Amino acid sequence: MKYLMKIPVFIVLLTLISCSKDDKRVFDGTVKVSGTLTNASEGKLQLSQFVDDSTQTIADLDLNKGGKFDYQLKLEGPGFYELNLMDKKIVRLALYDQNVQVFYDFNDENSLKVEGSEDSQNMQKIESLMTDYQDQLNELNDSYFEAMSKRDQDAIKGIQNKAMALEETHGKKVKETLEGMNGSFAAMAGISMLNLKNDFLFVDELISDLNEKYPDTKMIQVMAHQLDEMRALSIGQLAPEITLPDPEGNLVNLSDLRGKYVLIDFWAAWCRPCRQENPNVVKLYNKYNDKGFEVFGVSLDRTKDAWVNAIAEDQLTWTHVSDLKYFNSAAAALYQINAIPATYMLDPEGKIIAKDLRGAGLENKLKEIFN
Repeated sequence: MKYLMKIPVFIVLLTLISCSKDDKRVFDGTVKVSGTLTNASEGKLQLSQFVDDSTQTIADLDLNKGGKFDYQLKLEGPGFYELNLMDKKIVRLALYDQNVQVFYDFNDENSLKVEGSEDSQNMQKIESLMTDYQDQLNELNDSYFEAMSKRDQDAIKGIQNKAMALEETHGKKVKETLEGMNGSFAAMAGISMLNLKNDFLFVDELISDLNEKYPDTKMIQVMAHQLDEMRALSIGQLAPEITLPDPEGNLVNLSDLRGKYVLIDFWAAWCRPCRQENPNVVKLYNKYNDKGFEVFGVSLDRTKDAWVNAIAEDQLTWTHVSDLKYFNSAAAALYQINAIPATYMLDPEGKIIAKDLRGAGLENKLKEIFN
């Protein structure tokens, strides 16, 4: 089963390979990694580079008697690195054309300072955002599983709403932080914290700007290609047509609902978060259907019995379609669905105006539309 609450994982970053131009940042190929560690035990520091989906060790660094270290690093272009301080502290660095200095006191876990490289300092801002968000999400997850064990539906709904609000607030903080980086390639590390469906336009503009500043950069080009594939599902685009059979076997088109605001709801009988959300959708459907609100339910079930029984049990009176192919559904592939519940809100012309609305988010959007 794919769960509603997902804990973000630090996305391993690719090596960057860039060719400089006269109007771009100048890079001479050499960067110094140095610093001072206090109260350090005996041992070595390990410098690694992120390459594709793993890290590769570059060098083991020695400390002198004063706790200082110094290493000259040859680069082919901007890249992401990791400095392991004797397995006590991991420092992630974004290195390009500026030397970096790292300072840390092993007796104070909050003492880390990164100086010199602006890209690496930006990386620390991203790390801080990741840590803060992860801590808050972990607290919500603890509360969520406690509520699940008690079958406290009111608490579960409240926690889900808090999680959505947290995601929205966090996304705003991330975008504000990335906008303040003045074109630093370190911003690539922050994209992993954004919802590419909802933040498509922001990320698309960011990648376009970075591609101008760092031409021929592999990681940026990979992301640009991914965005090109997502462009058809971005806000403002005409929703791709869905034609699937209803429970009686009749083919139904999404476009048949033109002229109304339509929520495309990807769900399944086996999906507990979907079933928990259904009463909220039923309430809102009954409230706004006469005003022009429709729901187009696309089930990712495997069997017809499970599908139609869930429709009856949850009293879902809107349009339903399915090819009963689970996540191999043609509609799921077309709309790039890899977890449910998932929704798309369309305007009367069939254009996408919002994504992943549920709970209070869906209710507020309908109030905005109809009130």
